[in-house]
Amino acid sequence: MARSLYEWLWQHEFWLPPGITWEDMQESEDTHYPQPRDLLLSIPFALILVVIRCAFERAIALPLSTKLGVRDKQRPKVQPNPVLETFYSTCRKNPEEGELLSLAKQCDLPVRKVEKWFRRRRNMDRPSLSKKFSEACWRFTFYIISFFTGLTVLYNKPWLWDHRECWTGYPQQPLQPSLFWYYMLELSFYWSLVFTLPFDVKRKDFKEQIVHHAATIFLISFSYCANYIRIGTLVMVIHDASDCFLEPTKIFNYMKWKKTCDSLFMIFSAVFLISRLVIYPYTVLYNTYYYSMEIFQPFFGYYFVNVLLMILQLLHVFWSCLIIHMVYKFILQGTMEKDMRSDTEESDKDEERDKIREKEKNGTMYFSNVTSNGYIQRNGSEPVDNRAHLANNHAKER
Repeated sequence: MARSLYEWLWQHEFWLPPGITWEDMQESEDTHYPQPRDLLLSIPFALILVVIRCAFERAIALPLSTKLGVRDKQRPKVQPNPVLETFYSTCRKNPEEGELLSLAKQCDLPVRKVEKWFRRRRNMDRPSLSKKFSEACWRFTFYIISFFTGLTVLYNKPWLWDHRECWTGYPQQPLQPSLFWYYMLELSFYWSLVFTLPFDVKRKDFKEQIVHHAATIFLISFSYCANYIRIGTLVMVIHDASDCFLEPTKIFNYMKWKKTCDSLFMIFSAVFLISRLVIYPYTVLYNTYYYSMEIFQPFFGYYFVNVLLMILQLLHVFWSCLIIHMVYKFILQGTMEKDMRSDTEESDKDEERDKIREKEKNGTMYFSNVTSNGYIQRNGSEPVDNRAHLANNHAKER
C-alpha cells in the first residue's frame, strides 16, 4: 500500500513537464539536481534554529530590552479560584453574561468581581512587552541575514535581471551549492516558526499566519522537488525585503520611540506595497504564468505552483488592506494607530472604568450625606455638641 502510494505520488507527470522523466534528471559527477530527500535536512536545521533563537533571546534580546528601557507592565494577579479556573481552562476565556451570573452564584461573588477575575486572568496569558521585543529582535536578525544572503547569492545570477532566464533549460537546471544552502536556510526558518507557533506572540491574524506558513513551506518544498529553484529564490528575496523594516518598527514601538516608529512604519508600508503588489505579481506571477509557457506546455506542477503563488498573493492583498487602513489613519491623525493585529490588554480601560464608577458612587454617597446634614441644620435639629461648639467659638470671637 505504502509503495503504491509512493509510486503514485512521484509520477513524473505530476512534477515534470511533458517529455521529461526522472531518468532525465539523474545526477552525475559534475551535475547535481534537487533531490526530494534533501528536504529532510530542514527538520534538524529547524530545531537548531529554535535552539539558537532561545539562546539569542535569553543572552542578547532580553538584556538589550532592559538597557533600552523596555519595561513589562505590572499585572495584578488573580486570586486562586478552582471553579473559575476550571471554566477558564475547559470552557472559554471570555464567558457570556448568563455564564457570568451562573459562575457568580457558584462562587458566591458579585458579577463584577467575576468579570474582573476573567479580565485579569486573560491578561496573565498575554505576552509581556519584553517577550514581544525579544521575538521582534530575533526575526529582525534573521530577516536581515536572509535578505542579504539572498542578494549575495543572486546578484550575479542572470535570472535576477532577465526573468525569462528562470526557464532556460528547465527542468534540467543544475543545483548550485549556494542555492541549496539558501533554500535550506529559508525552509528551516519557516519550519522553526511552525514549531514555536504555540509559544509565539499570537495576533488577530493568527489563522492567516498559519495559512501563510503552510503555503510557504509547501511552495518552497514543491519548488525544490520540481526544480523551480530560480523562481523560488526570487519569491524569498521579495518577501524578506519588507520584513526587514517591519520588525524594527515593532522594536521602536516597544521602546516608545514614536517618531522613529512612525517613520519606519511609513518606509515599511511603501516597501511592502511596492514589493508585494507590484514587483511580486510582475516578477513572479506573470513570469510563472506566461514566460514559462514559452518553454513547455501546462502540466500538473505548473497549475499547482501557480495556485500556491496565488494564495500568497491573496494574503498580500489582505495584509495590504490592513496597512493601507493604518496609513490612512496616520495621515488623518498625524500619529500611527496601534497594530490592528495586536491583542491589547483589557485592564487599562476597564480598571479605570471601575475606579471611576467607585468614585462616582462614593461621590454620590458623600453628596447625599452633605445634603442630609444641611437639611438637618436648616431645620435647627443639629446635634447639641455641634451647637455648643459653635456657641463657644462665637463667644471667643466676641
